[in-house]
Amino acid sequence: MLKIENLSKTFNANTVNEKKAIQNLNITINDGDFITVIGGNGAGKSTLLNLISGTIPSDEGTITIDNIDISKQKEYKRAAYIGRVFQDPMTGTCADLSIEENLSLAKRRGKKRTLRKGLTSEEKKEYKSLLGSLNLGLETRVSSKVGLLSGGQRQALTLLMATLVRPKLLLLDEHTAALDPKTAAKVLELTTKIVEKDKLTTLMITHNMKDALKYGNRLIMMMDGKIILDISGEEKAKLTVNDLLKLFEQATGEEVVNDRMLLV
Repeated sequence: MLKIENLSKTFNANTVNEKKAIQNLNITINDGDFITVIGGNGAGKSTLLNLISGTIPSDEGTITIDNIDISKQKEYKRAAYIGRVFQDPMTGTCADLSIEENLSLAKRRGKKRTLRKGLTSEEKKEYKSLLGSLNLGLETRVSSKVGLLSGGQRQALTLLMATLVRPKLLLLDEHTAALDPKTAAKVLELTTKIVEKDKLTTLMITHNMKDALKYGNRLIMMMDGKIILDISGEEKAKLTVNDLLKLFEQATGEEVVNDRMLLV
């Protein structure tokens, strides 16, 4: 579903602040893969997602989604293939619009705009049903402005919006990091439910090693803009946090004092 070849990105090239964020990165992701992505601060995790989504341009390399070369496409065109949820719950929704209006915008992602009525009665019924599946009571508040929702409710809504039109690729950029543990667990449970139901190809950055091991069928670890570990299937299923730390040490030759050093 996703193929990345020789991808590179350098910020502030040829200056004292030069940073090689992604270095000749190659990866092939199969249809239906649910990949958790871990790595320390500055490892290149979010930069990788930004390059895939087109938020920033790459210096070199190609990005192909479902045999479509999107390497030179603008971000708004890639939105037809990609759904994304950010770390900040306020990022993925429009606070001044209602819940149903936000969903209506998401429904039309990647499509040409017309002058027909923006929100039909059939859509309203569909949105109420979908919101009811979240078990957050939002189906009774479809006309409420999104700005009145809690962070967890907004993040759940953003996740629903990102997958309302089934994307070829779902990008989750530490989408539970800003939530309290109980709410984060709820959003992760919802994430798993949606990903499994629609068999979505997913890349999920996480700062939590336990979550990285618990969710998905494949795990990649990044460091200095490179993938240093790629583990899947039974091998991943048997891993513990201590195993993962040892693998990091073997791959880098560096000792990890604690998992926060690795995943901050």
